[in-house]
Amino acid sequence: MLDYNFTETQQNIINLCREIGKDKILPVRAELDEKEEFPWEIIKVLASVGMFGVYIPEEYGGLGGGNLDNCLAVEELSKVCIGVSVSFAASGLGCYPILLFGNQEQKKKYLPQIESGNKLAAFGITESEAGSDAGAIRTTARKEGDYYILNGTKQWITNAGEAEIYSIIAKTDKERGARGASAFVVEKGTPGFEFGKKEKKLGIRASATRELIFDECKIPKENLLAREGMGFIVAMKTFDQTRPGIAAQAVGLAQGALNEAIAYARERRTFGKPIIGHQAVLHMLANMATEIEAARAITYASARYADTGAKDIAKYASMAKVFSSDVCMRVTTDVVQIFGGYGYMRDYPVEKMMRDAKILQIYEGTNQIQRNVIGQFLIKEGAAGKIE
Repeated sequence: MLDYNFTETQQNIINLCREIGKDKILPVRAELDEKEEFPWEIIKVLASVGMFGVYIPEEYGGLGGGNLDNCLAVEELSKVCIGVSVSFAASGLGCYPILLFGNQEQKKKYLPQIESGNKLAAFGITESEAGSDAGAIRTTARKEGDYYILNGTKQWITNAGEAEIYSIIAKTDKERGARGASAFVVEKGTPGFEFGKKEKKLGIRASATRELIFDECKIPKENLLAREGMGFIVAMKTFDQTRPGIAAQAVGLAQGALNEAIAYARERRTFGKPIIGHQAVLHMLANMATEIEAARAITYASARYADTGAKDIAKYASMAKVFSSDVCMRVTTDVVQIFGGYGYMRDYPVEKMMRDAKILQIYEGTNQIQRNVIGQFLIKEGAAGKIE
C-alpha cells in the first residue's frame, strides 16, 4: 500500500490489530460464523489493549485520536473477519452521539465505560418502516415530569442485547416529522426495555442483531442528548463520523480477500502452470488491487476530513462508503470466481467474505441513499456556483 505517513501511534494501532487478527480472530473466525457466536473473548482482548478508546479524548480515558485512528483499527480487523470488526465498530456508532452531543455529565458518566471496553454501546434508529427514510420513525418519547417514557420497536440493531449503553432516536413531537425526533441514552436493564430474538443473517454472523423493544420504558430527563428536536441532526452528524468506518471495513475485507486470492493463485495449477501465470487471472488481480488502493485513499481522506468538522463532511463520508463497499462486493465476488468450485465451499474463507461483503452496501444508509446525499450536495453547490 502507499505510504500515508502515519504517526507512531497510528502505526502501533495497525500492528496491534494485525497481531490480534492473526493470533485471536483467524483461528476462530469460521467457528464464530458457523455458530453465530458473539466474539466476547476477542472483544475483551481489544478492550485490554485500549482499542475502544482510540477516538475518545484523553480526559475521558481515551487515546485522544481521531476518525482515521479508528478506521485503521477497523480496517485491520476487517481483513480477517468483519463479523468481529462490526461488533467492535458498532460500539463507536453508539458512542458518537454521546461524544458529539453529550453534556459534560453525560460524557463523564458514559465515555469512560465505553473507552474501557467494560460496556459496549449500540445505536438505534432503524425501524420496520423507517430504514432509509429515517424521518419516518414511530418510536415515541413522551415527557412526564422528570422522565421520558419510550414506546416502540427498533429493528436490526447491531450489538443489541450485548451492549449496555444505547443511543436511541425517538419522536418527542409526532407532528414535526424529522424535526420532532430527539436522542436519548438508554441503559440495558431499564424496566420496559427488552430485546427481540437474535436474527439469522446471510453474513456477519458473529455479530449480534436484534430488535429493541420499548414498552413504557421510563428514563430520567437527564438522558436526553442535546435538546428536544435535535435527534435527526444527532443521527446524521453521527453517520458523518461513522461512514468512513464502513468504508474501512470494506477496504479491509477486500484486501483480506485479495490476499487469499493471490496465495491461492500461486498454488493452484492449470495447464501446467500456476493460475496466476494466466493473463485472465492476473488482470483480475491487478484490477482488484487498483480499486482497493483507490478505496483506501478516499477512506483515509474522508476520515481525516471528518476530524476537521467541516460542513460538507457528509458528502465525502458518503463517497467513501459507497465507493469502497461497491469495490468490496466486486472484489469478493471475483475472488470466489478465481477460487472456482473451491471458492463456493465452506472449507475456504472466501465464500464467507462474499456473504459478509453484501451488508456493507446496506447498513448505515444504503448505497442508493449515499448517492442521494452526494447528489444533493452537487445540486446545492451548482446552485451556489461552487462547482469547481
